[in-house]
Amino acid sequence: MVLDGEGLRAAALGQTYVRAPLDSTRRRRGAVVTTSIILTEVLRGHRRDAQVHKLLGGLRVDSVTPEIGRLAGELLGSLDMNNTVDAVVAMTALRAEPPVLVLTSDICDFERLLGERPDIRVVQV
Repeated sequence: MVLDGEGLRAAALGQTYVRAPLDSTRRRRGAVVTTSIILTEVLRGHRRDAQVHKLLGGLRVDSVTPEIGRLAGELLGSLDMNNTVDAVVAMTALRAEPPVLVLTSDICDFERLLGERPDIRVVQV
């Protein structure tokens, strides 16, 4: 499972529509992943960040490596898009062990970035 900013927020708040897929992934011992760039979107240095920090203890946070940055940029160029953060999250999903579930509020962008892949499912949060 890969979480974008809204997916991470919803999971941290314990939203019911995120809890079931999150629990299912953990029961199957699947990885729950986000990328370090998402922390920039979500964390603001306030007390309300506490729920996110608590959730982060059980997640894998992948770094944005030069390779991921290059691949995300090339993906954006090939699609004539400029959604940098979404492209980094998409590359994280593409490099994750399938099957992959992406939880996002930007379903149209992710469907375009990821294309039609039977091993990746994009779900609206």
